[in-house]
Amino acid sequence: MKTLIKNGRVIDPANKIDAECDVLIEDGVIVAVSAKIDAVADEIIDASGLLVTPGLVDIHTHLRDPGQEYKEDIISGTRAAAAGGVTSLACMPNTSPVNDSLAISKYIIDKAKEQGSANVFPVACISKGMKGEILAEMGELKEAGCVGFSDDGIPVTNGELMRRAFEYADTFSMPIISHAEDLTLVGSGCMNDGPVATELGLQGIPWVAEDAATAREIMLADFTGGRLHVCHVSTRGSVDLVRQAKARGIRVSCEATPHHFTLTDEAVRGYNTNAKMNPPLRSQEDVDAVRAGLADGTIDAIATDHAPHHYDEKNVEFPVAMNGIIGLESLLPLSLKLVADGVVDLNTVIALLTVQPARVIGIDRGTLSVGAIADIALIDPQLEWKFTAESLHSKSKNTPFLGWDMKGAAVKTLLAGKIVFER
Repeated sequence: MKTLIKNGRVIDPANKIDAECDVLIEDGVIVAVSAKIDAVADEIIDASGLLVTPGLVDIHTHLRDPGQEYKEDIISGTRAAAAGGVTSLACMPNTSPVNDSLAISKYIIDKAKEQGSANVFPVACISKGMKGEILAEMGELKEAGCVGFSDDGIPVTNGELMRRAFEYADTFSMPIISHAEDLTLVGSGCMNDGPVATELGLQGIPWVAEDAATAREIMLADFTGGRLHVCHVSTRGSVDLVRQAKARGIRVSCEATPHHFTLTDEAVRGYNTNAKMNPPLRSQEDVDAVRAGLADGTIDAIATDHAPHHYDEKNVEFPVAMNGIIGLESLLPLSLKLVADGVVDLNTVIALLTVQPARVIGIDRGTLSVGAIADIALIDPQLEWKFTAESLHSKSKNTPFLGWDMKGAAVKTLLAGKIVFER
């Protein structure tokens, strides 16, 4: 089976390509990328006016499968991913039961291969049961196909355990993926500590809760020589800490979410539970710092922290509402807005969505290299559309972006050369 994509603007940061090119695919693999390929093909896709990029890579998602399929499952989550141009995603281990075993990892991988619309790479627990007491069987989980270790959502408070986690993970060339948060400083907080929280009468979460934990993780990475990836940085201090650590040669990377570089805590007004997340939406100063970190290379990846919740889990009083929003289908337009706002150029944002996150978790995706698997997104950067609940492929609709006018979307998504989504 041969497919030829013609007349598109190919952007492949991994190979420093930004030019009008054709892409030839044979049996799910890229066999040529060059100007004006003349080849007999079973299918010809005219990409005139479109960007042709590697399939997007989202290294922080929650698919809720197994155990909470009423919110999302591997089938619906990967369908939402494909609709957003995402062909590879890493799913966090806080399922039910949690992913601390070969059996759960195998279940996720097998279901995704058999029924999914995207590649799924599991992230395994740091500790058994995510209890922060005993290390998970890291070697077994690596062999199962996991790409990193995290007790995402539940910070590992035991410093000695975290030290050993860094040391053991590094023997398998795996990153520790940290949800950096000091729970003793969070207390009963439910939104960013600041004027808006005071006006709404809600308990605030101070920036130091994130910064103190980020600093500890960086120091442990420095001490052990292990590799650290910091999830969803949201404060000026965390961005600065990562920037300084990189300058010192510490093996650290980090990600930012579209909601943390797009919204401030003003979005919580009206007690909007769809604007409740962890870490919380911060101040404009923090948003500006995250954007600066994306621009100067401090931040390595854009990731969604896609966190589906049922309507009833959000339709409650703000302090007791579940944290998190969905993000796979808003990832692309919100990221492209960084280009429109002059924060980064188009090649940089595509790199932040493809090859750079792929490198963080060590997967062979995010590139249009000859010989690479043909995971490809065809993007219309000018397409204007409204983000509505009815347009979403995710089971859950918990997002503060409902009703927004968006610009830019994937119009075709190919997984190993096969079209898995068409707009």
